[in-house]
Formats: sequence, C-alpha cells, structure tokens
Amino acid sequence: MKTLYSIIVFCCLVFSGFSQTVEVQSFGPSFSNPVEIANANDNRLFIVEKAGIIKILNSNGTVNPTPFLNITTKVGSGGERGLLGLAFSPDYATSGRFYVNYTDNTSTTEPNTIIARYTVSANPDIANTIETVLLTINQPFDNHNGGKLTFGSDNFLYVGTGDGGSGGDPGDRAQNTSNLLGKLLRIDVSGSTYSIPGTNPFSSSLNGPNDPRPEIYAIGLRNPWKFSFDKTNGDLWIADVGQNNYEEINSVSGSGTPGDNYGWRCYEGNNHIFNTSGSCPSGGFNETIAPVAEYAHVGSGCSGSVTGGYVYRGSTFPSFVGKYFFADYCTQQIGILTYSGSSWSMSKQTPNITQGWTSFGEDNNGELYIVGGSNVYKITDPNLNVDVNNQFDFKLYPNPSHNNVTINLSSKFNSIESISIFNVHGQKIKGFSNQNEQIINISTKNYISGIYFIEICLNNSSKIVKKLIVN
Repeated sequence: MKTLYSIIVFCCLVFSGFSQTVEVQSFGPSFSNPVEIANANDNRLFIVEKAGIIKILNSNGTVNPTPFLNITTKVGSGGERGLLGLAFSPDYATSGRFYVNYTDNTSTTEPNTIIARYTVSANPDIANTIETVLLTINQPFDNHNGGKLTFGSDNFLYVGTGDGGSGGDPGDRAQNTSNLLGKLLRIDVSGSTYSIPGTNPFSSSLNGPNDPRPEIYAIGLRNPWKFSFDKTNGDLWIADVGQNNYEEINSVSGSGTPGDNYGWRCYEGNNHIFNTSGSCPSGGFNETIAPVAEYAHVGSGCSGSVTGGYVYRGSTFPSFVGKYFFADYCTQQIGILTYSGSSWSMSKQTPNITQGWTSFGEDNNGELYIVGGSNVYKITDPNLNVDVNNQFDFKLYPNPSHNNVTINLSSKFNSIESISIFNVHGQKIKGFSNQNEQIINISTKNYISGIYFIEICLNNSSKIVKKLIVN
C-alpha cells in the first residue's frame, strides 16, 4: 500500500481541464479467454477464464502454476456462455467464502445461470472444490447472460442478469418482476444459503409463480456487461449493452433506490423508444433511470458493445482520480467520463494497444487493469514522469485534517507557480498564485469529509500532488 504522503511528479497540465490520455501496459502472461478480474483485498489478482478456471496473477506479474479453482466440468462455455463472474466476501479473510456466476453445461441453447459459493482451502492459493449452489436461473437463449456479481457497501451480494437473450427481449422479461432476467438482484449470503434483505422492493412477496421475485433490487436491464461500486462513495455504475443503436452507462447515488427501473426494453439509451408495447412504466421515460452517458453505434456489424469499468480511486495517477473508465469491445476504444459539476462529459480514444476489451479490474490499491484478447493490461497515464530525482517536496499537516491544514513549502517556495486544491471529482475548489510565503494555513472547516488533492505546479513545468483527507 502506498503511504498517505506519497509524492507524484508529472507534466504540469491542468488537473481537470485537459483531454486525458490513456496508455495500457501488458501485465503478466497470456490467458485463455479471460473475462473478469477480481481481488481478495490483498496484492493478488484473480483472473477468470471463460472455460471455468480461475488463476492467480501475482503483483510481480507471475501466475501460479496451479489454478485457484477449476470447475470446467460444470461450466458450459462458448459464445456468451461460461464462467463470467467472481466476488470475494467482505469477510473473506476470516470466512474464506467467495462466489461465482456461470452458465452450466446442461444445454448449449438454454443453459442455467448458476450462482454458487466456494471456500478457500488451508492453502490460500487453492480453493476447495465443494460447491454450494445458491441460485439457479433458467436461460431461454444462450446469450445475454450478464455475469457480473459483486458486494456493495451494505455487504449484500449484487448479481446482474441479462434479459434472457435472442434480440429485443422477445419475452418482455426485463420489465416482468416475476422473472429474474434483465435485473439487478440483491441477496444476503451471510448465512448458510441466502436470505432477502428487508429493504428489497419485493421483500414481502409471497413468491408465487406470478408474484414479484423478492431477490429483485432493480429492473429494466438488457445485458449489464459489468457493473461496479465506487470504492470511495459507494455509487453504483452499470454499463448496459445496447440492442442496435446506443450503448449506455448508468450511475446512481449509493446503490440507488430499491425498485429502480433502467428502462429496457421500453427505451434504449437516453429516451430512445425501442418497444413500448409491453409492461412499460405508466409515466414513460421519466419513471426510469436516465443514463449519465450514451454513445451511438457508427457503421454496421460489430459497431458498439460497452464494457463497464470503475471509477479510479488509486494514487499512482492523480489526473485519473474520480473519473469513470469504460471500453468498447467492438470499436476497441477506451472511454472516460469526467464529472463537470452537474453532468459527466465523455471522451473516447484508441489506446496504444487495441483489443476487444472484455473486462476491467481493480486491485486493492484502486489501480485499474483491463482485459483484452488473451492478455491483462495495466491502465497508465503516459503523461506521468516517474523520474522523481531532485524533486521539490512540501509538508502537509495535520493529515487527516479536521478544521485546518498547514502547507509548509520549505525554503524553495519562490519556485512555485501555483497551488490548487481539487476534490475527488477533479474539480478545483481553491487556488493560489504568486506565492511569497513559506507557510500556508488553510481552513477546511467547510469542506465535505473525503479525499482531496493538493497540487503544486513549479515554474520548471513539473507538478507535485499529495493526498489530503478531511474528516
């Protein structure tokens, strides 16, 4: 873990105002159809291969010779089917529990989605092979299986399901609350099986054939290909793959409101009507969650398929902080959403290496990785100058701060061009220039509790950033 006072020096660009450039760097050897990256709150990455194997990728880029888990005899893999999701329990260090999401091998055309629990063995690098199946969902087609599962800040397990497949949701399943397809599910897995959180929208349902399913937390999803929770504020981000014309990215505060409707199949993207002949909300699009971003398909064939990622919360690349990263499998671009105070602006670029991007991953330090083809790559900022020899330094105290913070610029204060304070969204909230004092005292009494960045630009065009925590 990097220390609170780690220093980063790089080209002195405006923190939130420049067009962000992304570079990917190969990390580790190749894998066979990797589709997910997870971490167990330690320095290992767990790489999920679609055929049913989970491998451990160590922080030095090596892969353990023995897989962490091999369930290829249970998994039906091919097309959009396979082992698709992995999540470690918040108490994994003591319980050893983790959860997988896969399509079984009972059928190549109408498989079952399985949500199952496993445990780690006495060897921390190898799992026990005993499976506890928690939930089985029949799939009417072989595509649109969702697959992601992860824990929210409430310690409940969230599961994303696709609408059942084919095209256009022919069974109108995403809006049907008696069906688990096209939904975001939320279950409590702290017991021997699973239970229903009392705040789920249909928690009191009798659960008959035509009753709402109590596992449902939100409805109206087509094929949520990756969702995540911001590790700083707990906000939920869902990337939902579009039908023909639009890809969309949704975000809600926290995990949203129980019963949220993301609109499919009634609407695609931001109020583009797709099919309103079925069980659509009586109030129309205004009763659904509007995406924070969308982009249109360009051209024919594979012209758009969004892959959701994460809000960057690492410390290595300060210019990334607070920005949401996503990608597109078809166009092979990587995208960034940047918060501007009231909305999110989108930028997309073709990185230095192009692949059909299938997943993102986040390590325990908040650094981001991306999966494409058979490789895992680390997401980096090429503008960062890691040569920190002879760097200017400054002291920041107390840190964490309660009511005020002091910046001690040392005797080199006359080499400073500007001082700025940014919040986690990259918004500048305070600035100084023409500094002529060594000691600066700043009141943080009116700052919202959270993470901030003190940025000092020097007159030699370099920059130093330190993290400030305000309690």
